Amino acid sequence: MNEQKRDLQDQEAPKSTEGAQSGSSSWKRLLAKKWVFPATYMAAAAIILTLMWVYQGAGTSKLDTSVGVDSSKSGTVTGNVSGPDAVATNAKQETMQWPVKEHSEFDVILPYFDSKASNEVRQAAMVEYGDTFTPHMGMDFARPDNQAFDVQAVMSGKVTTVEKNPVVGNLVEITHSNGLVSVYQSLAEVKVVKDADVTKGDVIAKAGRNELEKDQGVHLHFELRQGQGGQAVNPEQYLGEQ
Repeated sequence: MNEQKRDLQDQEAPKSTEGAQSGSSSWKRLLAKKWVFPATYMAAAAIILTLMWVYQGAGTSKLDTSVGVDSSKSGTVTGNVSGPDAVATNAKQETMQWPVKEHSEFDVILPYFDSKASNEVRQAAMVEYGDTFTPHMGMDFARPDNQAFDVQAVMSGKVTTVEKNPVVGNLVEITHSNGLVSVYQSLAEVKVVKDADVTKGDVIAKAGRNELEKDQGVHLHFELRQGQGGQAVNPEQYLGEQ
């Protein structure tokens, strides 16, 4: 019996090996075909491209819900664009006007002290107070008839100071978005309060008198400074034409 079992096992073993060899030979014959590798590569590439197309399509649909492009105007964004990198391309920077209406009808009775000007011009821009002469760091405007007149904000901004000073009289300071501060002194009938928002051309007061420049009569003393308490700059470099 044992010999018969061994004979049977010996007879079956070659069949199993033959089957394995047959299957391996079939794969080898298949892989030996010239079209197998190109076909496999094309199928894999098609799957990858399909996945990329689906992913990009999903991202584009999300973008289209927040930003639209006007096809009638190349490069014009019609949707809502927000964030720290957003730029207001259509925003127009505000120019500065004179602190009085129709400035050509006014006299500049005391000019700004320009250290680079001639000696004669610098002497004309000195203010005498008591026994002391100091450079005049603004421009003084007055009417030829010495009458009061409206004082206007030169640009939009926020009123940061309103006070009554015993030397320069009532004063108003307005801080603007460009960092400049416009200063108005020798005022009467002040019409604004601290922290109020003003628009370019708003009437903020009437021209009046002060102790420092009492010989000037009714006038406006106007200054421009680089920030509150900062260095004074020549107003004529910033004032536009009306």
